[in-house]
Amino acid sequence: MRLASYLENGRERYGAVVEGGVVDLVARIGGDYPDLKTLIARGGLGVAQGAVAGRSPDRELASLTLLPPVTAPEKLWCIGVNYRDRNAEYKDGSALPKYPSLFARSASSVVGAGQTIEKPKVSEQLDYEGELVIVIGEKGRHIPREQAWRHIFGMTLCNEGTVRDWLHHGKFNVTQGKNFDRSGSIGPWIVTADQLDPRGPHDIVTRVNGEIRQQETTERMMFPFDFLISYLSTFATLMPGDMIATGTPTGAGARFDPPRWLKAGDVVEVESSGIGVLRNTVVDEK
Repeated sequence: MRLASYLENGRERYGAVVEGGVVDLVARIGGDYPDLKTLIARGGLGVAQGAVAGRSPDRELASLTLLPPVTAPEKLWCIGVNYRDRNAEYKDGSALPKYPSLFARSASSVVGAGQTIEKPKVSEQLDYEGELVIVIGEKGRHIPREQAWRHIFGMTLCNEGTVRDWLHHGKFNVTQGKNFDRSGSIGPWIVTADQLDPRGPHDIVTRVNGEIRQQETTERMMFPFDFLISYLSTFATLMPGDMIATGTPTGAGARFDPPRWLKAGDVVEVESSGIGVLRNTVVDEK
């Protein structure tokens, strides 16, 4: 099942993406499940599937303003340097890490599919990072790896937009460069785990103006999904609707010589064959 959040007449709604459009789930089951995060938390997937069965779309997908699928996650974790070649990209001679790098993003730093992402006034170094995202479905703490898979509700995509020069403002963190308003995106929808097995393998491709810049598979991850869930849940309770952006492959703009920063008018597409395409156009911050 593909589940998306969107705006209609200025109000947030969610629905099931089917051939030809979207079935409005707020109209059908919204009393008990007013938003997608609540549906996940209350285990309402089966109810949603029943509400959609045999229904024609209520809305054309192209007519909707898509939002990040979970619009108010308690936590949006981001994993750094998770593909083997990414460690070598730093050219510092370091061994492969024992533990993942980790930082958090705010909900205001990401938009939905089709919305514009902003190159900030204060920097020319907006970069793209295409990533697969796992969405937590079941609350958990100290989750063993062998039980991690049942905590995944589904998967989506992220352009983990990064303002590179602002990554270096702090001695021990990258938070500033990762949290500019509207600098990244998540979407276009969540594909539920019963339709797309999180165990994979999963491909990931990033294009800028149609040119492939990043291309990888989860088979080459240093820290696979089950490890990340177990590791994160050691120190933080994972909650329904939490999202984990699982790391970007080689080929970000910063790694070219000279660097290839995003500029107004550029179109960034992040794609995985089992999920779809997350597409956004870059604009200058007003």
